Amino acid sequence: MDKHLDNEPDLLRAALEVAEARFGLRGRVLATGHAAGRGESDARIRLARGKEAVEFDVETKTGLRPATLGPLVQHLKRVRTPTLLVADYVTPPMADTLREQEIQFLDTAGNAFLNREPWYIWVKGERPTRRFPAEVPRGRAFAPTGLMVMLAVLCKPDLVGRPYRELAAAAGVAHGTVGWVMPELAHFGFVAEVAGKRRLLRPAELLKRWTEGYLRTLRPRLLLGRFQADTIGWWHRLRPRTYGLTMGGETAAARLTKILKPATVTMYGAKADPKFIVDHRLRTDPRGNVEVLRRFWAFDADAELAPLPVIYADLLQTGDARCFEAAQAIHEKFLAGFVQAR
Repeated sequence: MDKHLDNEPDLLRAALEVAEARFGLRGRVLATGHAAGRGESDARIRLARGKEAVEFDVETKTGLRPATLGPLVQHLKRVRTPTLLVADYVTPPMADTLREQEIQFLDTAGNAFLNREPWYIWVKGERPTRRFPAEVPRGRAFAPTGLMVMLAVLCKPDLVGRPYRELAAAAGVAHGTVGWVMPELAHFGFVAEVAGKRRLLRPAELLKRWTEGYLRTLRPRLLLGRFQADTIGWWHRLRPRTYGLTMGGETAAARLTKILKPATVTMYGAKADPKFIVDHRLRTDPRGNVEVLRRFWAFDADAELAPLPVIYADLLQTGDARCFEAAQAIHEKFLAGFVQAR
């Protein structure tokens, strides 16, 4: 492997060592961090075999999980430069998803999908022999209550400039929580004072970070019940507020985009209303097609549909290509709305 890798991060160095041992690809790091140049890539590398060489921007990830794969796929599909995902380990199901979505990757176990002239490499099922610490966002802004505040400012950006008590009420958190989340968002470059007023910046990047944190940290804690319905055709007629519920996930996306035939129903509320369960003949099933999660936001209390970022995240956690397409439409709708609101 190229000597220029001696001082590079362990993950990238280990992955390129495997690429050379398994596939005869010699790797050289051209730049790391901000020096990588275009976009927000973690590095830029050159892979060579014989006289043939190609260059990639690199996105590095450790602790990749099915629930957080969707946001990563969406991000990489929007990157305009050839980008290689470098991970510590990609499981066979995740490898299939990445290949289906045409996301090229390389991991430290020897799994890879490279589809760029002059090479085509496709390997899955290799087991890891080395562990790397999973990436954990730093700062309390990515704790569950911090994510609640972040959702409120994403959906109601004018709240950023309002008194903390108003933001706390909209987010459904204590006043003190806002007091430590807002300085962290400023530290990360998402909030700044412009013309004497606090403003929200970089909404696309904040949505990405929020989605990853929500799926990793908050959503797993919200499940109130999962059920099986013989059919979910009733979603067309459902008025969720009748049961004190708000619709998210695939059915909400279907109502918004008209491009998705739902396979699951996702609802948010204070409880799994018994009348909702009886009316739709639901039976408890941990793998069922209907899920009820605790509603965690306090704004727009009477809305039938969950906030767009929540619907977007719900779609991405499925790992389903149909949902990825709908998620992209929701993403565009959210950002367009944000721009219009400014």
